Amino acid sequence: MSSSNPIAVLVSGGGRSLENLVDEIAAGRLDAEVRVVVSDRPGAFALERAAKHGIEALVLDRREFDSHEAYSKAVFAELEARGVKLVVLAGFLRLLLLQPGWGGRVVNIHPALLLAFGGKGFYGDHVHRAVLTRGVQVTGCTVHYVDDEYDNGKVILQRWIPVPQGIDVDGLAALVFEEEKLALPEAIRRHFAQA
Repeated sequence: MSSSNPIAVLVSGGGRSLENLVDEIAAGRLDAEVRVVVSDRPGAFALERAAKHGIEALVLDRREFDSHEAYSKAVFAELEARGVKLVVLAGFLRLLLLQPGWGGRVVNIHPALLLAFGGKGFYGDHVHRAVLTRGVQVTGCTVHYVDDEYDNGKVILQRWIPVPQGIDVDGLAALVFEEEKLALPEAIRRHFAQA
């Protein structure tokens, strides 16, 4: 089913957020179409998930480009060619420099409450480990518009949870991901409602 809201999902790993978005679309809770999946890693499991759902998948390996700028231009050229209206960074670990016309059209999901626990090197379990080490009482996730700095840009929404006593990194990651599953589709809905 084609939607007037074509999105691209950019991934570096397993693609659990991609799978969640596909499920939300199939259930009729999200009016969007995943037009293409782009990975910076040839072996990313997200590519298999895309194939399973019949979604076009591309690998653009950063190591094959001379600079972040050249890489970013190549990525956005592919997205432009496919008529993508919104780019969703879902566990995409490369710095992506916005190209002309893409401001306010790229969102990222981050497994913490930004501005805390963000920036270069803060991704995945690194974030959850830092949350536990710091001893904060709440954590969660943030969906924000992307600019040319890691984990910066206008916040679209946040979801938070209390940090249970005695929980480990894996347990905390699982709890936060349940919030991410709600936050990312809602942020996409809000984006298109305002577009």
